[in-house]
Amino acid sequence: MDAMPKWADVVLIPLISLILAAILSALVILAIGESPTKALMLMIDGALGSTYGWGYTLYYATNFIFTGLAVSIAFHARMFNIGGEGQAMIGGLGVALVCLFIPWPHWSLALLGGTIAAALFGAAWAAIPAFLQAKRGSHIVITTIMFNFIAAALLNYLLIGALKPKGSMEPATGKFPEATHLPNMHEVLAPFGIEFSKAAPANISFFVAILACFAVWALIWRTKLGYEIRAFGHSESAAKYAGISPTKIIMVSMLISGGLAGMMAINNVQGEAERLVLNAVEGAGFIGIAVALMGRSHPFGVFLAAILFGFLYQGGAELALWTKIPREMIVVIQALVILFTGALDNMVRMPLERMFLAAKRRNKGAA
Repeated sequence: MDAMPKWADVVLIPLISLILAAILSALVILAIGESPTKALMLMIDGALGSTYGWGYTLYYATNFIFTGLAVSIAFHARMFNIGGEGQAMIGGLGVALVCLFIPWPHWSLALLGGTIAAALFGAAWAAIPAFLQAKRGSHIVITTIMFNFIAAALLNYLLIGALKPKGSMEPATGKFPEATHLPNMHEVLAPFGIEFSKAAPANISFFVAILACFAVWALIWRTKLGYEIRAFGHSESAAKYAGISPTKIIMVSMLISGGLAGMMAINNVQGEAERLVLNAVEGAGFIGIAVALMGRSHPFGVFLAAILFGFLYQGGAELALWTKIPREMIVVIQALVILFTGALDNMVRMPLERMFLAAKRRNKGAA
């Protein structure tokens, strides 16, 4: 019997961890001479108080949904894919190649082509560490983080060489053709009579990210493959006894994980920048780890955690603009959220488990 109900594990523990992180963040803000209440109101107003703020919040959240789902898939197979950053970079390369060299007649086809290319390139980049783990026993954490640096070096080489337009001094590709430009949120919502900022970077890829959440949920909890992935993650020896191939699960899980991380590029490369630039990922691959931890590796939890981190990113930019609080303060808040939802999870979990067990004993005694 479980020590506590599922809802407590999925909702209550992350909520308490978030409150503890917020309290410590407030103390840090007080220590640097600013008002925590004023800082919170500024963050809320800057991230959620206008469609412009919502546009940036949803743009960041879209990136984090893809990378959070990528980490979650690997978590279910008991693997720690820390290479989302590099996989998203290489996914961006795939998007750039199909947008620059294929004459798409309409953005919808370009979105489909870009999504497929991003997923294939991201999966291909994850396949090598997966093979090394499955066949050579190399640790997935070491290989994936090494491949982040290799991806950055490869992208740098291409953007100052083969992909840089003639006469340009900037390490970036040329602008993608207009037919590949994705509709922003203003264009998506205008037919429904909903006003949205034209200047905000949120675009139709946000809805692709939501579809990805449903797809991952269906895969993990409604398919034989998903059952095998979860079984392998719970016990490799039991999974092998049941006839599940470790090599297959490692390879397939990492291919899906890399593909999801690569798909982030349809938002930041095709949707927002409309070209490939250096450092387009901006740390979203690593934030995906925190999103997956806080979301308990469930797509709905990942979605909510991604919105929260999108709020922190956009709200943090407003704090840095209007107060003396440095932009790095948001890194501190993110670190505290990660600390409580990850490393200090048992600090919250164990007292709650004891509380629920005591309540069960009282109920049994009363009966």
